[in-house]
Amino acid sequence: MSSVIFKGKDVESGMNKRMGAMLLAAMLVMTAGCSSGTASDNAAASQTAAPAADVQSDKRVIATTVAAAQIMDALEMELAGVPTSSKELPKRYDGVPKVGNPMSPNMEVVKSLDPTEVLSVTTLEYDLAPVFKNAAVQATFLNLTSLDKMNKEIITLGDKYNRQKQAQAIVAKYNDKQKEIDQKIAGKKQPSVLILLGVPGSYLVATENSYIGDLVKRAGGINVVQGQKVEYLASNTEYLQQANPDIILRAAHGLPDEVIKMFDKEFQKNDIWKHFEAVQHNRVYDLQEDLFGTTGNLAATEALDELVKMLYP
Repeated sequence: MSSVIFKGKDVESGMNKRMGAMLLAAMLVMTAGCSSGTASDNAAASQTAAPAADVQSDKRVIATTVAAAQIMDALEMELAGVPTSSKELPKRYDGVPKVGNPMSPNMEVVKSLDPTEVLSVTTLEYDLAPVFKNAAVQATFLNLTSLDKMNKEIITLGDKYNRQKQAQAIVAKYNDKQKEIDQKIAGKKQPSVLILLGVPGSYLVATENSYIGDLVKRAGGINVVQGQKVEYLASNTEYLQQANPDIILRAAHGLPDEVIKMFDKEFQKNDIWKHFEAVQHNRVYDLQEDLFGTTGNLAATEALDELVKMLYP
């Protein structure tokens, strides 16, 4: 397999990092807007915020992303606040005050809940760290960009909140799944993989430093983009064609149905895609949004199972 090292003005190190960061920020804004509540939801949240003493006595934690809420649920932790989202939250948090969407939490609601800690993710740290600091709110940004990093965060939270047993059980499940996959794909030729991450109107190329890229690597795939430090890159189909990946994975976020239509249109109208062997051999797969998020989540075992089926049919 010939790996692609992006060169030239389109992907020069400094410019590429800035471009990737800008596009990723835009993507996250769109995703948050589609999966989370509106300003009216935030206003309603401030009206329904419960008094501090009604939620927890000594530790009052707010999770501002769905992934963080799922992790805390698995750790059997109560929360003082949860994100406003169209995605299903754990039943444990029915009736818990909503604090707005992950990209822009309603700080009035957050402060009214008098939290001892607010959980977000490192992907949003650049934008949100100043917001929490200005509000004098203690924020922790969980690194969920890979399964190992997510496991490390889970262990840290388990130690912090005396949930070591639960944390170890969660991590053990993922370790067992990895052993199972390693045995299943042992000795098989590793396929080369191109990962496209799309939102309505645009898409990026995911490197192995992204969460989905990490899952692909764990499932035995070799990312065609090598030698990059960032999670996502602007797409350059000419460079990508040089790698001629065995498989193309398309992750749709924000409005999945709309993004899949966008991908289909792009693959039909842009003649260059016809020359990819993955397209010629019908090895282009659309990933389920609920399994393949932009950050780590507790659906990792199911996601790995799905990837193995795609990479080794």
